[in-house]
Amino acid sequence: MEHVVKLLRWFAVDRAIAYALLNKVWLLFTGPITLYLISLYLTPEMQGFYYTFLSLVALQVFLELGFYVVITQFASHEWAHLSFDDSGSIVGDPTALARLVSLGRLVFKWYAVASGLFIIFIGIIGYYFLSSKTSFDIIWELPWLIFILLSGLQLWLLPFSSLLEGCNQVANIYKFRLIQGIITACIMWTTMYLGGGLWICVASVGSGLLVNSFFFFMHYRNFFKTIFLVNPNNKISWQSEIWPMQWRLAVGGIVGYFMFSLYVPIIFHYHGPIVAGKMGMTWQIVGSLGPLAMAWISTKVPSWGIFIAKNQFSELDQSFYKASAISLAVITSGALVVWLIVYGLNYIQHPISERMLAPLPTGVFLLGFIVIQALQCLSSYLRAHKKEPFLFISVGGGLMTGLLVWVLGSKFGPIGAGASFLFVSMVLLPFGFRIWLRCRREWHKE
Repeated sequence: MEHVVKLLRWFAVDRAIAYALLNKVWLLFTGPITLYLISLYLTPEMQGFYYTFLSLVALQVFLELGFYVVITQFASHEWAHLSFDDSGSIVGDPTALARLVSLGRLVFKWYAVASGLFIIFIGIIGYYFLSSKTSFDIIWELPWLIFILLSGLQLWLLPFSSLLEGCNQVANIYKFRLIQGIITACIMWTTMYLGGGLWICVASVGSGLLVNSFFFFMHYRNFFKTIFLVNPNNKISWQSEIWPMQWRLAVGGIVGYFMFSLYVPIIFHYHGPIVAGKMGMTWQIVGSLGPLAMAWISTKVPSWGIFIAKNQFSELDQSFYKASAISLAVITSGALVVWLIVYGLNYIQHPISERMLAPLPTGVFLLGFIVIQALQCLSSYLRAHKKEPFLFISVGGGLMTGLLVWVLGSKFGPIGAGASFLFVSMVLLPFGFRIWLRCRREWHKE
């Protein structure tokens, strides 16, 4: 046991990372089961509709406008002067408390409006897009409408978790995400077994919504009571403080849709739901490696904000270098394992291999995600400073990817889309590293 503890310490696994890793391990465990059940209980056409549902919901970035990341960064800087009392209420420096309260009230109003617009506009856009494939005998209309309604409510809860993350409650956040993952998986499996079809989307988001609501309004009720009841006499200025960073993240998030979420809709439109289903299942597998590797980064961002607020740059760099090295090692190892599994399934001609992309396009996407992970580490470090210098990289990369995926994906299918993703990733990395070096040198002179 002592050797295990030492190993965990060497890998910088604290309580927050432990829960984050348990969450990802659970997803890695349940992921293959879910994928197998999808191949067993959903037709190839229905599988295409399922993954297209998920890709269309990602259009929320056009309304959310990057506020999620901004909340965490700004809250962490105020939390450096605050803490919890025994009842779970916020105590500490009055100015920092007032600014945190004003931030919370601002984002709750913002997301209430964004959620309403999301339900109306994305619901309508998705309905007409999916209607283009009416030749398939699939009941998708009512599941889509209820799914988009529940997704809008879940969007409204997004700032609750980001505010808590910024207040260094990362361990508890990931603990409840683990519980949510377990409950959601069980409900999805049961729904598929009972022949629920596309209602699995509704079951998934609905169960997550219930767990999150309980977590926020029961476990942290005094925290949010402080946010709603305290009258802030010192407010954060959205226009002068938040907007200079947010608009960059908003633009980056919007064009990021073209880099990470456009593949399935493009394939769905040009090659039909069967190929889109293969693209969606493969993208879900490959994409799961990123959140796993980000566990060492995302759990450290609040502490990095505190280091920066206290001008402890040496501690900041030490934490960043170690976390990034482990993160890159994890995603590289995971990519190799995933590719070997996909290759093995195709080699033995297992039936599930017919529901996924072939080893070549899968490998291309995996290589692209390894490169992107390096950029994610660099951008997380810089954003902890409450700044977003990666704007031009995000915009250029997103637009370039969107154009190439549209041209090559429509003509060559998944292999064309994968080549586009890898090419753009490799072009962006050297530019991102150069920006990181310049900003780190200039900002730490202040």
